[in-house]
Amino acid sequence: MKHSGSCLCGAVAFDVEGDLPGPDACHCTMCRKHSGHVFASTDVPKAALAVRGEDKVGWYRSSDEAQRGFCTVCGSSLFWESLGRDTIAVAMGAFERPTGTHLAVHIFTADKGDYYDIADGVPQKA
Repeated sequence: MKHSGSCLCGAVAFDVEGDLPGPDACHCTMCRKHSGHVFASTDVPKAALAVRGEDKVGWYRSSDEAQRGFCTVCGSSLFWESLGRDTIAVAMGAFERPTGTHLAVHIFTADKGDYYDIADGVPQKA
């Protein structure tokens, strides 16, 4: 199965081959600042991801271990990459429907914003 997606303006588009693993919703401060709220993403093998418009993907090195990819035209948050791993997190909001998956876990919930509650019954990790 192939899943397609893009940024808001369409300058960056992508395909992921295979089923999408259950995504996580990250509530850490960096993800909230990068995405504007919670960053929901699914980890896929880098080999399964094909990006069109790769020259329009900007990367911000947000820590010693990770970088965040975004469209340099419209600013859409698209990717999160842990350096040295063979997987990449792709933003769930960028995928076309249907995704065929459901949220698996909330992570870094101890760092979540004080303006919302998590009450959907999905498992949480502090």
